[in-house]
Amino acid sequence: MTLVMAVVAGLAVANIYYNQPMLGLMASDFPGSGVAGLIPTVTLLGYALGLFLLVPLGDIIERRRLIVIQFFLLAIALAITAMAPSVFILVIASVLVGASATVAQQIVPFAVHLAPSEKRGAVVGTVLAGILGGILLSRSLAGFIADMSGWREMFWLAAPLAIIGAMTMALTLPHSKPDTKLRYLQLLKSLTNLWMDFAELRWAAITQAILFAAFSAFWTVLALLLEQPAYNMGPAEAGLFGIVGLAGILAAPIAGRIADAKGPHSIVITGTIVTLFSWIVFGVWPTIPGLIAGVLLLDFGVQSALVSNQHIIYALKPEARARLNTIFMGSMFLGGATGAAMATTAWNVGGWIGVSALGTVLALLALAAQIRALKIRTSKQR
Repeated sequence: MTLVMAVVAGLAVANIYYNQPMLGLMASDFPGSGVAGLIPTVTLLGYALGLFLLVPLGDIIERRRLIVIQFFLLAIALAITAMAPSVFILVIASVLVGASATVAQQIVPFAVHLAPSEKRGAVVGTVLAGILGGILLSRSLAGFIADMSGWREMFWLAAPLAIIGAMTMALTLPHSKPDTKLRYLQLLKSLTNLWMDFAELRWAAITQAILFAAFSAFWTVLALLLEQPAYNMGPAEAGLFGIVGLAGILAAPIAGRIADAKGPHSIVITGTIVTLFSWIVFGVWPTIPGLIAGVLLLDFGVQSALVSNQHIIYALKPEARARLNTIFMGSMFLGGATGAAMATTAWNVGGWIGVSALGTVLALLALAAQIRALKIRTSKQR
């Protein structure tokens, strides 16, 4: 069941990344509209919106039913995207795709709920490995389909895949009982209390938001970089970098097992350092081999930190795991949307050097946050 949940979660989250290798083609269909910077940003903002408004429902609604409904809503949003006749409709549809794709984040806390406590890290690692696979393979698939048929065809393919996800979850998942009797508005208000009550949640959310901003900065600009005369590559080649990043999948289950055995905090710090090193590689080695090496390091660093941070937050308050996940992932994807927007600006102002500088600064900020959190934990233990 864990493996099935991992695959389906990856299928869900893939939908927010299909646009990235196709941005050049989408921009050519809507010239002068700024689609290349706008669509990835609003999609991630939609995902953040869904995290705050939809994912908390997992604490008060039977989870299997909620997951199936969200998959069907995702299929509808994808069909609207494929038919979008204008930039306005495309933007609205992209927000809806992002919001409904948060069904992946309904699956993660459900998997944790079903797992024994001593295997929680390993289960989180497995499901997140599936999510990472979906993120990376989505770019490869989208690049290939767009190169062969066009960007709209990719979204037409994604819609029935979402329906398959709904059917798979309906047949596989057990029934669940809500963890709380709070009403919806009370549920949303409790998010503030959770944020204020748990310093570990705040540090995990802040760190991962900054790391994901650095992650999104690279993938947002990659297709634009590869279109330059020095590379002369299209969406298919941009998508192939997703396959390179699949090596980062190894980080998720390994980090989860280490977190189970030795604790997660050291893995988070290691992940921030590896992310910093990836951006140094991007900046000083702007060739295809350098980009490949940087992708491997970037994915490994960000995913290691992600698994370990989620291991930390899920142990804070078991009956509020959906809401803890809402705060953590919501912060992360707000960071991702910010990173995408900042990367577009950095690209327009300073090209690849500007983007590399942005990524380096973001990684340094994440490392500074973890060093500060470590000092606070150490002082409390004395």
